[in-house]
Amino acid sequence: MRAMSFPKYPAYKDSGVEWLGSVPSHWDVKPVKHLVSCNDEVLPENTISSVELRYIEISDVTEIEGVRNVQNLVFGEAPSRARRKVHEGDIIVSTVRTYLKAIAQIDARLADAIVSTGFAVLRPTDDIDSSFLAYFARSPYFLETIVAYSVGVSYPAINASDILDIKLPFPPLAEQRAIAAFLDAATARIDALVAKQQALIATLQEKRRALISHVVTKGLDPAAPMRDSGVPWLGAVPAHWEVKPIKYLVEMESGGTPDKSNLEYWDGTVPWASAKDLKIDLLRDTEDHISQFAIDSGAASLVAEESVIIVVRGMILVHTLPVSINLVPLAINQDLKALHPGDSLLARFLAWVLRGLSDAFLARTDTAGHGTKALRTDDWNDIELGVPSLEEQRSITDYIERETVCLDTLIAKAQAFIVLSREHRTALIAAAVTGQIDVRGWAAGALASV
Repeated sequence: MRAMSFPKYPAYKDSGVEWLGSVPSHWDVKPVKHLVSCNDEVLPENTISSVELRYIEISDVTEIEGVRNVQNLVFGEAPSRARRKVHEGDIIVSTVRTYLKAIAQIDARLADAIVSTGFAVLRPTDDIDSSFLAYFARSPYFLETIVAYSVGVSYPAINASDILDIKLPFPPLAEQRAIAAFLDAATARIDALVAKQQALIATLQEKRRALISHVVTKGLDPAAPMRDSGVPWLGAVPAHWEVKPIKYLVEMESGGTPDKSNLEYWDGTVPWASAKDLKIDLLRDTEDHISQFAIDSGAASLVAEESVIIVVRGMILVHTLPVSINLVPLAINQDLKALHPGDSLLARFLAWVLRGLSDAFLARTDTAGHGTKALRTDDWNDIELGVPSLEEQRSITDYIERETVCLDTLIAKAQAFIVLSREHRTALIAAAVTGQIDVRGWAAGALASV
């Protein structure tokens, strides 16, 4: 059920806050600072270095999942920002990189944790329910206000005092609890539906991967004579296939980043690919662009169309090897490599082989600077591939592209369902905590239609 299907309150009044609009007539509107204390406790600097900590960083928290990771450290090895103490019921709100929307309620499991000084720790007074405050903190009104008040482009931040000045719609305590109870049940139901779709996506993606892996190593003819390839990740291959190291099948091209201080190099019309662009199989454009001047001056070079582009550095390599084919000439950054197949190999077949054998490549990743993952050329260019004739490569490629269309359609539908469900979740929270819907009669009732 959409949020607008719930009843409204009998009467409303102007909240006095432009972004908030009207609120139920019996609600108050108060600055957050009148209902919480902030950053009450810190670890002293003379804490014994061997004391064990459960530490929560900004990147460990998301708006939807809350705290999704806890790091086990000792004080002597913990970062200097690992200082704020939290208690059960506290709300942590990121004051740096505010676009990440790192907000969570501290439950009993995390009551002894230490969080980064990049969080403001809000401790509710007796006048406000912790869960109600947590839902309010996840509402678009609160999040958009924080982003609007943040300062900085690449690393936006907000002062905790500015968070405390944000005005909060404030119903009576019993009503706060009723709203929170309703949202607990409603969001749990939505989250369960999302989890089922995520499981379906994982199953479909595994089926897709298995299909690709099988046909690029075994071919399409189940009756074809097989032989041992002598390569663990290939196993038996059709007897008429060749088996060659990838370094003898392709030429490799590296990329780079033009000087960002030279504005003449940027915001042009030439696509410039980085890892974030390689989320699709066929690449027609990129998020960032450089100028033709950057190409003409030698600050970057163009990769010919129909090249196979892979990510060779980045944390994505922990679990995924992104592979795309560029349908237009473009430049690439230093985290990517372009592979140009020789005469015996089709680009699209190579792309499917790389996707099908991604585990063999990922097993060879190394750790580069700042802890990121790297796929160094010397570690993977001797990986051997099964190479059928060009005609058979075309048949295999056509088969994979036909078969994956159905799987990709199902995956896309599941992903769209997740997006809509999360939008509904956000809208429901926003409407309930700002009094745009009256859920008092629903809090203890059935939620089958929510």
